[in-house]
Amino acid sequence: MNKSVTVVLAVVVGITGLLFAGKFLSHSKDSGLAPDFNLPVLQGAESKTVQLSSLKGKAVLINLWATWCEPCKIEMPWLVELQKKYGDQGFVILGVAQDDATDEEVLAFARKMKLNYPILRGNNRMNDLYPSQGLPLSVYVDRSGKVVERVVGLVSESVMEDNIKKSLEQGGGAGKSVASGK
Repeated sequence: MNKSVTVVLAVVVGITGLLFAGKFLSHSKDSGLAPDFNLPVLQGAESKTVQLSSLKGKAVLINLWATWCEPCKIEMPWLVELQKKYGDQGFVILGVAQDDATDEEVLAFARKMKLNYPILRGNNRMNDLYPSQGLPLSVYVDRSGKVVERVVGLVSESVMEDNIKKSLEQGGGAGKSVASGK
């Protein structure tokens, strides 16, 4: 077997392994409300923050990632497409950068990846509110603020889309709001 075929095979096996690891490391449904947070938005010249509870009525994907995270880089183009597909239905992705890169490095990375959703600067409190044994961490929140799915690691685009649909379908009316973070 020549070297290029071996390399391609190794990459395919690696990606497949990451997909399976994401599936097995993912947590099934949390039963509570998503802990609230208020984080700075990195895009734009103005100083702006986003508070999760201000998005009540929308389905939200809180996606914690880092510039060095290879599985994060794989899923980002899917997130861009899913934001385009479901944004007009009340779906919002909040990308939370959880690494030590500077704001400028994070923004350059976001531009390179052509991210079309708000990029927030994470902090240590996010690690307490949304603990995880790895990245990416995707927390799907329905329109009432309830967590409908929590996934650690890389999963397929179709699994992500199914979780988005669940978030959009559940909690459509008035009711519970996003919990205060503890």
